[in-house]
Amino acid sequence: MSTEPQPVPAAPPGPAPGDRPGEEFSAGGVVVRGTDVVVIVPTRRGAGGIKVLALPKGHPEPGETPQQAALREVSEEAGVRGELRESLGTTAYVYERAGRSVAKRVEFFLIAYREGDPADHDHEVERACWMPLSQAATALTYPGERAIIARVLSRRAQDL
Repeated sequence: MSTEPQPVPAAPPGPAPGDRPGEEFSAGGVVVRGTDVVVIVPTRRGAGGIKVLALPKGHPEPGETPQQAALREVSEEAGVRGELRESLGTTAYVYERAGRSVAKRVEFFLIAYREGDPADHDHEVERACWMPLSQAATALTYPGERAIIARVLSRRAQDL
């Protein structure tokens, strides 16, 4: 038996799903085309069975970075592709699943639209469409996602 230290494989960049017990991690994209952003209505309902208006997001697959996951999720859930620009930060919240609280973090990335049609979304999404950023800032269901859109609007105002 060797007593030499064994190399430890490098962890993929960014947090990974299950990196903390009881916590989930997802990556999402804010795909911008001019003054519009792509939004989705997932088939999965929110608390109380309400329809949700949200940004595309999902769990990274094994070995996938948060950036790669965000690009994949916007392609799958919203039918569009683009160029990753920058991180917009992380939202955190707690939700209930099977009677237990689950902490969740979602890192969002700004993505410049390149191609695709929101009508080409996958089966996890009831509808995907373009919406003015200013409308999304108040219309999105979740406060953390509205704050992410407000951040985009603020950065755009600073660029003028």
